[in-house]
Amino acid sequence: MTYEDILQVAGGGINVGHLSVRVDDKNPDHHLWNNRGTWWCHFTLHMTNHTSERVRVSLKTRELEEARDRRDQLLDAVR
Repeated sequence: MTYEDILQVAGGGINVGHLSVRVDDKNPDHHLWNNRGTWWCHFTLHMTNHTSERVRVSLKTRELEEARDRRDQLLDAVR
């Protein structure tokens, strides 16, 4: 699953769950990690059936600024 897949599902009005994130304003790279040059985003979704799912998705970029933008789009879409 990629960030594009999640954006498509969330944009279609499908409830994908409740996002659980802690944002540290001092860390502009929260929820990001670099895996061999490609940036990824990770977060936890709490589903309506009282389960949770740890989501890790590729942001498909090697550029940090672009990764931050894509992360923000992704987190905004699932809030």
